[in-house]
Amino acid sequence: MTRSSLTGTTQVWGIIGYPVEHSLSPPMQNAALAQLAINGVYVPFPVEPATLESAITGLWSLGVQGFNVTLPHKQAVIPYLTSVTDLSQAVGAVNTVWRVEMGWTGTNTDVTGFIAPLQHSDRDWSQARVVVLGNGGAARAVVAGCVTLGCAELWLVGRSANKLQNFVESWQASPLKRPLHTGLTADLDALLPSTTLLVNTTPIGMHPHVEASPVTAQQMELLPINAIAYDLIYTPSPTQFLQLASRRGLQTFDGTEMLVQQGAAALQIWTQQPPPVDLMRQTLRAQLGLGTSQEIKYQLSRSNQDV
Repeated sequence: MTRSSLTGTTQVWGIIGYPVEHSLSPPMQNAALAQLAINGVYVPFPVEPATLESAITGLWSLGVQGFNVTLPHKQAVIPYLTSVTDLSQAVGAVNTVWRVEMGWTGTNTDVTGFIAPLQHSDRDWSQARVVVLGNGGAARAVVAGCVTLGCAELWLVGRSANKLQNFVESWQASPLKRPLHTGLTADLDALLPSTTLLVNTTPIGMHPHVEASPVTAQQMELLPINAIAYDLIYTPSPTQFLQLASRRGLQTFDGTEMLVQQGAAALQIWTQQPPPVDLMRQTLRAQLGLGTSQEIKYQLSRSNQDV
């Protein structure tokens, strides 16, 4: 949409966060809105934590149709919403909000974004062991996704026994209550030989520490050859973690696809139209400077182009 095409009937969506200038969602969502021929625009709203409540009220008063939520507001926004989905309650965070008659409703499309590429993998998830590296907020979305997939066995691996225990205890009160196993990093070697999916939710390997990996090359060799390595980091791409997995011959996914799919899920909620996922993916990759020569191969079926 060009500036001259904005009218009094243009619908507005956006993203709130602080800072939010770095967000890649506006170019991705605006390209999708244009493709769908929707008279709408998606804009970033920088919202300081101290002004969150008044900002949410202001967005409603201004007629904003919906918005995404990024750090540091994913948890703090919940008290200002009229309702949230069971999925959001389980994760303890909201990243997508939309307008209903009585007020704002929120959900968490990070979960949808995480599982989207996995749903098109040839795996029997009812027999799968998943090992999640890390126990922070991102891990909660991953665990919720794995519960949704129906994974047989979920392991959470971290460096602090206390933090792992706190995670497990908080999860038992969630609507997606599910037994979780925990292990310290020293237990990883014993878990990997029978692991179906290994997920990195830690920041290890993120720019500028691009040579770091949460597992060693020797540990990657312990995984079955048909295992999947999934890194939530999307810059750099591929991370050292995924480079090691590729050398092992494993199927790999990175955070770029999760970012695309969570955005597509949000857009479908807002517009009730199938989002142009392929265009959104191309736009995001262009923003990241990945281009078509990027070494990571997204092993997705063509049916994944519309979710």
